Parts: sequence; structure tokens; C-alpha cells
Amino acid sequence: MRIFTVDSFTDRPFRGNPAAVCLLDDTVPDEWMQAVAAEMRHSETAFVLGRDEGPRSLRWFTPAVEVALCGHATLATAHVLYSLGESGRLEFDTKSGVLATEQADGGLIAMDFPAKQATQCPPPDGLAEALGVTPVWTGRSEFDLLVEVGSAEEVRTADPDMARLAEVEARGVIVTAPGEGTAADYVSRFFAPRVGVPEDPVTGSAHCVLAPHWSGRFGRDALVGEQVSRRGGTVRTTLRGDRVELAGHAVTIWSGELEV
Repeated sequence: MRIFTVDSFTDRPFRGNPAAVCLLDDTVPDEWMQAVAAEMRHSETAFVLGRDEGPRSLRWFTPAVEVALCGHATLATAHVLYSLGESGRLEFDTKSGVLATEQADGGLIAMDFPAKQATQCPPPDGLAEALGVTPVWTGRSEFDLLVEVGSAEEVRTADPDMARLAEVEARGVIVTAPGEGTAADYVSRFFAPRVGVPEDPVTGSAHCVLAPHWSGRFGRDALVGEQVSRRGGTVRTTLRGDRVELAGHAVTIWSGELEV
């Protein structure tokens, strides 16, 4: 089986978020996919199984668990398939429903994802101390906590206590602020030690939450988000009702064959 590493949400190698993409020849046990993901050690490994008709099956695994939604590994999967000669609209059958991608001029890939609105809630006990920031707004989406802070600089300099943050009951914690002083509309970082990902470099699924949050604040459907992790990356978001288009570039770093 062929396997790839792709840097997503970047047009430069060794930036953005690396994901592994495994092209399955046939169905395989969940335990095998989890073992491969642990071996790859990326925040997510995507497993795609082609079909003669209808959407392809697509699943995502961190080194520790399977997740129900992953943007950067979906982008990486679409990039691999387009690089191998696919064209037009690609559809994937996932635990979050059918997701679709389209390739635009210049290699930009747009993904049709569900929007995940965060509902305001009190900060869980110990959250601010675990993050080392001062929340000005906190909300909970289907999977994650969204924490807005006062400035982009506070997002950049946050230094969470990962052991304490892993005790927070959420897949991950998104820290965000307006992008004042940057080329983006908003900035963010994403921490998910509870599922084996201390900090994810660029998180597509987090932007399913960030897009409705910031589009509501700014009154604009189309925005640019910058994830200000060490590797960094850019996600273009367009809110369309209960769906959000996430768009970005991707770069293949290496490809090979699994021998097990």
C-alpha cells in the first residue's frame, strides 16, 4: 500500500501541518490503522479506501485514538489524489458525513465541511491556569472548547501546562484572538493533549468553529485565519449557512510503500 507525508495549509515544505495518507487496497482492522498512525507519529494519519462508485471511505487516527473530523488530513488526502491524476469534485464518506473537495487554480484546494458553532459557557475550573491566559470569552462546540483572549500576542506566547490541560473534558482547546498586527483576520492555536496531540500545527476542524465565531464578530463570510504555531499555516474560510469552506495549499514531502 502506498503512503505519503503531506504538509497541509502551506505552499512551502516543512511548514503547515504534516499528515500521513495511506491508500488502502482493501478493508483492514481498526487496530492495524491505529498501529500505523502510532508508527507515523503525525497528529493525524488518514486512511482512504477507493470505491468503484460513490464516496471513498476516509478515516483519521491520531497516534492514540480515532477522531471524527480532521481538516488537514482531508486536505492532504485530496492533494495526494489530485497529484495522482484525479480531478473535479472528490467525495469522502466519514464519521462526520460526506465531505467534498474541489481543486482551484494555483493548487488551492477547497473543502466543504460542517460549521460547528460554539455556545458561550463559563470557563471550566482550572482552564485559565492550565492555558496560562486570561479568557475574555469561552464557548463549547461539539468537540472542542473555544477560548478568546485579548490579543494576538497573548495567543502566540501562551505556554500551557499540558498535564493540567489534558484533564479538561474536550477533544481540544482552541485559543484565538483578532489578527491585529498580522495579515490575517484572526489568529489561533490548538491544544489537544487529551487525544495525544499536545499542539497541532494547523487544525482544519478547529476552523469549523473559528469561522462562524469570527464571521459573526466581523460581519463577513470570507475570512483568513492564521494558526500561529511554530510551523504556522493559513486557512481561508467562507461561511455558507451550516457549512464552511476551508481552503488551503499542500505539499508532498515523501511517498513510499508499506511492507506490512
